[in-house]
Amino acid sequence: MRLHRNLVFAVVDALNYIFNEGEYADKVVEKVLKYDKRWGARDRGFIAETTYEMVRWKRLYAEIAEVKAPYSRQNLFRMFAVWAVLKGIKLPDWKQIEPTPERRIKGKFDELSKIRKYRESVPDWMDELCAKALGEALWTKEIKALNEQAEVILRVNTLKTTKDNLSSVLHEAGVETESIKGYPDALRLKERSNVFITEAFKNGWFEVQDASSQLVAPFLDVKPGQRVVDTCAGAGGKTLHLAALMENKGQLIALDIYGNKLKELKRRAKRDGAHNVETRAIDTTKVIKKLYDTADRVLIDAPCTGLGVLKRNPDAKWKLQPDFLEKIMVTQQQILQDYSRIVKPGGKLVYATCSILPQENIQQVKKFLGSEAGKDFSLIKDSNIYACKTGFDGFYMALLEKKPASKIKND
Repeated sequence: MRLHRNLVFAVVDALNYIFNEGEYADKVVEKVLKYDKRWGARDRGFIAETTYEMVRWKRLYAEIAEVKAPYSRQNLFRMFAVWAVLKGIKLPDWKQIEPTPERRIKGKFDELSKIRKYRESVPDWMDELCAKALGEALWTKEIKALNEQAEVILRVNTLKTTKDNLSSVLHEAGVETESIKGYPDALRLKERSNVFITEAFKNGWFEVQDASSQLVAPFLDVKPGQRVVDTCAGAGGKTLHLAALMENKGQLIALDIYGNKLKELKRRAKRDGAHNVETRAIDTTKVIKKLYDTADRVLIDAPCTGLGVLKRNPDAKWKLQPDFLEKIMVTQQQILQDYSRIVKPGGKLVYATCSILPQENIQQVKKFLGSEAGKDFSLIKDSNIYACKTGFDGFYMALLEKKPASKIKND
């Protein structure tokens, strides 16, 4: 591979925004790719994939390059040189890239690869926390899996088409897909491709959604005609899946504290033909109180550390701080306490996170069940989804059921 100056400089710019300015990797890549309209798919792919790879292995590359934050441009070029040497790419004779001792880089890589926190490129605190929470063996396997590049998975919008039909239409557009056993609405891309420019996407025939995330809506056991509330809907990936499972029958209320995310959900719902979705911004506590004891099904896709989705958000390894876990656990329990009151007697609730930590998952459920607010609920089933076992994101889901009205009165 021959390195092109303008592409390498774009990568270094992106790393500066992410490492030094604290910007989010996906937004930065989007911004940097607009530098030059003449860049083709291969050029854009190099910038995006190299940026993400260097973000993913930031600690390892920085250790080998012997540089520390904040990173000067010279430091970033040194890290880039490490990336190139380890990839077996010949370094160009540019003034920005100083003579690089290739044997030393490879020797240091071999040495550091024996230590998990360097090999898997994670902060000390995260490595210690997760090893303690999951056990050394599971964490070692899980972080290895979470450092692999995420595949592109589509969820077929069954309100508009079938899996076979979508696969056929995408094939005609030059996009090859395959089914995934155990995931009824999922199609995996055989090769990465910009699916957002296809007519099938513009017509609302599919959404891009990880396979693990696609397990959450069916776990809630929704039926057409029910009243369902998605309490932390965000931009609506799971809301739209619920709408499809409900066959557009019944009422689906999407709540969130961020109005701008609900605007995006509205736009997506229109494209997908999801007509039973109603959005409500949580601007006061009245919004929740009005819904007490009214819903057949409630989904709480709770805010979390996101440690299960490092495949697609590798910069989270560097943005997360040790004290965030304690703060988010307080928020999660508060949400469970408040939003569970929306479930009517005999109804069901799913508590889900994209975290792999038991502190955010089963421990939160047990704490809730032991509280006054959770006394009328029972745990039907739960599921820990690990990247090392599925190849997809790490997730957790718990299905809770509220006692029927007759039993609540008798108790």
